[in-house]
Amino acid sequence: MKLRRGARAALRAMRLIGHLCKGLWIVALQFPRLSEERQHAHVQAWSAQLLAHAGVRLQIQGQPPVQGPLLLVSNHISWLDIPVLHAARHCRFISKSDVKGWPLIGALATAAGTLYIERNSRRDARRMVESMQQALERREILAVFPEGTTGDGRRLLPFHANLLQAAVQADAPVLPVGLRFVDGKTGQISHAPSYEGDETLVGSIWRTLCADELVAAVHYGAPQTAAGRDRRIWSQDLHAEVDRLRQAGPRQAGPREV
Repeated sequence: MKLRRGARAALRAMRLIGHLCKGLWIVALQFPRLSEERQHAHVQAWSAQLLAHAGVRLQIQGQPPVQGPLLLVSNHISWLDIPVLHAARHCRFISKSDVKGWPLIGALATAAGTLYIERNSRRDARRMVESMQQALERREILAVFPEGTTGDGRRLLPFHANLLQAAVQADAPVLPVGLRFVDGKTGQISHAPSYEGDETLVGSIWRTLCADELVAAVHYGAPQTAAGRDRRIWSQDLHAEVDRLRQAGPRQAGPREV
């Protein structure tokens, strides 16, 4: 059984590497000729194919956003979170600046429209708020992980309220989103894709590829506005809602799968 799983994981790994190379080819040769809307469609389709190559099924609950302006706030569990959310609905992520320099991943993230922030710089944080506000005023869909890092999937870390400042200034709605990974056979929460603490990225990827039936569940809540709340109070309310969404709904395959 272990040998069979290892062989399957190795095959999935080769497919993923090929898919990453395909993504770079699309970005280099096709993106310059495509409209922004077509680029977004390519990112969504490519992300869905990545999940399929990794043996992950996508389950969607609630209503994915149709148009902006909108800021998605979600819990953060794994390296898979970004392609999972992209596969459900393309959005522009806010990410730490060092991702831009990562081999392969950095080029793909930049092509997907990622906005980068230098977390240790207050000046850059102000610049990012302005960039996010301008993007929301252009009616774009942005996404952030307010925990600021990946958690263990068992509890939700506190939210950084400053990531909501752009939505407050642009008077844009925020959409809470709950993520979870489920074992498709047992219906129980799976920690195979977790990437937290002393865990390595390679180990997380390998556990994911070895999983028998992994389901990535994306649970969209209802968009909400600040409605007079300052960013700290709003952040606390969103934290409670994301915590509810990530635990709510069926553990087995839901009514809508991709």
